[in-house]
Amino acid sequence: MKKVLEVIRQGQIGGGESHLLDLVYYLDKTRYQPICLSFTGGEMINRFEEKGIKCYVIESQSPFDLNVQKRVKAVMKEEKIDIVHAHGSRAASNVLFPAKSLHIPIIYTVHGWSFHDDQNAIIKTLRGWSEKLICHLSNTVICVSNSNADTGRQVFGLKSVTVIENGINLDIFDRNRTFEDRRAGFHFSKDDFIVGFIARTTKQKNPLLFLEALKKAHEKNPVVKGLFVGEGDMDSEVDAYIQNGNMKSYLYRSPFRTDVPELLNSIDVYCLPSLWEGLSIALLEAMAMGKAIIATPTDGTKELLTNRENGLVVDFNNQQQLVDAILELHDNKALFEKCSKNATLLVQQRFNAQRVADSVMEIYAKCAS
Repeated sequence: MKKVLEVIRQGQIGGGESHLLDLVYYLDKTRYQPICLSFTGGEMINRFEEKGIKCYVIESQSPFDLNVQKRVKAVMKEEKIDIVHAHGSRAASNVLFPAKSLHIPIIYTVHGWSFHDDQNAIIKTLRGWSEKLICHLSNTVICVSNSNADTGRQVFGLKSVTVIENGINLDIFDRNRTFEDRRAGFHFSKDDFIVGFIARTTKQKNPLLFLEALKKAHEKNPVVKGLFVGEGDMDSEVDAYIQNGNMKSYLYRSPFRTDVPELLNSIDVYCLPSLWEGLSIALLEAMAMGKAIIATPTDGTKELLTNRENGLVVDFNNQQQLVDAILELHDNKALFEKCSKNATLLVQQRFNAQRVADSVMEIYAKCAS
């Protein structure tokens, strides 16, 4: 049996963390023993430990941290790790050199690149160089969407890459299951039209744009209300906007919750106005649950959504388009139903987490041979 060190930046639940939870769940435990290393604690670590998965938490917020790398190397030696699988650039930056020094093969999964068009030229260039270094020194690079792979090729000449699209647990995210009704607890009625934002409150997810659009949509049609679930480094800005905009009467705000399928079941529309994404796990979950989708054309989302067929695609940072999309989905029931049905069908056909785990295990086998 081979020991695989699964490494990720944070222990809280987000898209990458959900991906890792499913990957570990579906791994063949007779062939691979997963051990988790995270640089913060959180609900993901709790879930792993409840399932008997050994976990290490080394607190760090910095990439390429030499002190952290010494501790990482000690873990690799103590556990006699056979394969390192880094999820995201921050995680990879602190396990890359320890793994190389111990001659352990390293796999790097890109859950969205760390460089983006909204960054200034210097930052974008530095991060491009960092990604190039990580990819060059990794034994295998996995991208979660073809668009991500194309971006890597264009920005820094990524040469060798394997594309494995994200997947989700379709037994959990099944719109035909029976769910406990959460609407009453959120002070919504059955006639309210609920637009949901269930994501980290970070710049990447653009939460303030969601709130601005929801406010305007509610002003035009009071039946439009919102469910906002998540936490992150923009919490204070989000809370201030809600308070100053007097939105509490039609917006339910909650930090991170574990009952995501029930939350999705309680909303009508899932909105993700992100500035960048690899291939959003949260978006796949919402699609599987039959939600009408509004999202921006990020790398992975472009491969998921066909505008007005299985969701509505709006331009980046375009508040008016977002408002119009919310109102149209409320008013146009035929469009709403078509997008909902087609979204579910696409996820069922292409995005099963077992397929992802099988593909990743093929790479593990090659690295360990």
